[in-house]
Amino acid sequence: MTALVRAAALTNFPEVAQELGCDAGAALRRAGLRAQLLRQPDQLVEADRVARLLEDAARETKCESFGLRIAARRQLSNFGMVSLLLMHQPTLRQVLLTLIRHLHLLNERLAIQVEDAGHLVILREELTVSVDARQSIELAIGVLYRMCEALLGDRWQPAGVSFTHEPPASEAFHRRFFKCRIEFDAAFNGLVCRAADLDVPNPRADPVLAEYARKIIAQAPDGRQRSIDQEVRKAIYLMLPTGHATCKGVAQGLGTSMRTLQRELDAHKLTFRQLLNDVRQELARRYVANSRYSLGEVAAMLGYSTHSAFTRWFSAQFGCSPESWRSRPAVEARQPRARKGRA
Repeated sequence: MTALVRAAALTNFPEVAQELGCDAGAALRRAGLRAQLLRQPDQLVEADRVARLLEDAARETKCESFGLRIAARRQLSNFGMVSLLLMHQPTLRQVLLTLIRHLHLLNERLAIQVEDAGHLVILREELTVSVDARQSIELAIGVLYRMCEALLGDRWQPAGVSFTHEPPASEAFHRRFFKCRIEFDAAFNGLVCRAADLDVPNPRADPVLAEYARKIIAQAPDGRQRSIDQEVRKAIYLMLPTGHATCKGVAQGLGTSMRTLQRELDAHKLTFRQLLNDVRQELARRYVANSRYSLGEVAAMLGYSTHSAFTRWFSAQFGCSPESWRSRPAVEARQPRARKGRA
């Protein structure tokens, strides 16, 4: 099934493109998207087309912060009918959990996980795409950051933000936007914040309006149903680095039993092993291509306890060792390199 995203993902694309000297209409046409979508935020479009549009626009404008510049203009209202429900949750933790439950209405490729780590909380955020999606990832994390900032105001002081991709030539715009420690070439994409911040009461929360919003969402026509394929893939993306991407672990993460999950996968002629292998292939291409990661780090990020186990799997999938694959000219063209352009 083709994964979809609300056309609202393109909100502010024209303004940023124009600011950077890019013809937004022409860029949309090249991506196979209609300009009219900008006036239809609830229209569903292919997520991969949006990802390619942002990457192409970043290359054309030589602006490595293109996605983040879009995020800087976003408002909580851009979540559409889910906005009212989010706005009236009692705490930021409940906002995040509610957002996770409704992600299938916003972006079927987006995965978010709230992971408690003592006095800190890790907000992991991933996009389950095989195409290059650096700009989409930065846009998604930037929007999450803006949402938390809108709800907590000055109380929102995250400990850091992490990206698995390499740093831009200039980090100036990123540092102005995030106002916290930024780590590139990290083990995960997402934010790290204080656990206490997630449980501060939201003074604007109104349970009556929250219930009203739930009814509106439940009664909305043509609502997209959750795809077990996409839900399992997203869970695997989030759990691989933690070593919990097992059938049992994913089932628990999705709030179901392993037997029920296997039954649902069987009904769609899918297997957990197949989905796990597909995700590992997608991530292996991304991580092995980045020479800043040692192959030992790549093995761990893909859920392997030893480098040798990872090498055996990689050789079976790609027909060569990860060392050989990394040294190929076609791969070298995708390696981090010195870049010139806007931050």
